[in-house]
Amino acid sequence: MNKVVLIGNLSRDPELSTTNGGVSVCRFTLAVQRRFQNADGERDADFINIVVWRAQAENCHKYLKKGAKCAVEGRIQTSSYDAQDGSRRYVTEVVADNVEFIGGRRDDGEAIEKTDSPRPAQNSKPVADLEPIDDDSLPF
Repeated sequence: MNKVVLIGNLSRDPELSTTNGGVSVCRFTLAVQRRFQNADGERDADFINIVVWRAQAENCHKYLKKGAKCAVEGRIQTSSYDAQDGSRRYVTEVVADNVEFIGGRRDDGEAIEKTDSPRPAQNSKPVADLEPIDDDSLPF
């Protein structure tokens, strides 16, 4: 199984590009703090390269910027290539399946409000008006 979940802050602005086939791809680096402190009493961070594809890539480029906090769920991918100097270079990155924007602020300083919060149904009753349910009548 190859599964990664990371929460951190962007260490640079996301870069959006398009493949020859017209598919959007966004790349950014996520700084993830380690759980333990070093000898100086500070928490070091790992800088993880993230790759996001298609519509989610466009959303990351549009809404994320350096310093923004996000959660990334995906998989580790390794590859290699020959550099111009003839040396072999190795690349390890996380290919994101899901990117969750965590809090943050817009350019005007106002807090970003979540728009996907559940809303009560139009015909729902207040909790105080609900009738109790007998546990013996439940099918499970």
